[in-house]
Amino acid sequence: MQIEVKGRHMTVSDEIREHVEKRFAKVGKQVSELATLEVELSQEQNPSNPDAFVAEVTLRVKGTTLRACDSSRDIAHSINLCADELAIQVKRHRDKRRKRRESRAAAMQQPGMTPDGAGAGGISAAI
Repeated sequence: MQIEVKGRHMTVSDEIREHVEKRFAKVGKQVSELATLEVELSQEQNPSNPDAFVAEVTLRVKGTTLRACDSSRDIAHSINLCADELAIQVKRHRDKRRKRRESRAAAMQQPGMTPDGAGAGGISAAI
């Protein structure tokens, strides 16, 4: 999985990049190596907003895009919240794809079914 970390209204240090890579390693094991993870970190300039640090995460996998967005008082905590939320989405997406694949395979394995979809017990036209 390729990870791209961007900062808006703030600089992204190497420490933050390492934290992002460490937190999203679990997600990286569950998706393809061709998947791209885009992490955008920003700091809102509103002094009355206590949750000023925002982390927005976009994961592009084959055929779908998963997104998560969280804000908190600390940038590391925002990253952690996004990582947990994205891990749940990836698990749900993988389960959905697996279930669809298994049901399709089970439909092909039903007795009396041939690969062209016609049943073996049908009425023959050549009498």
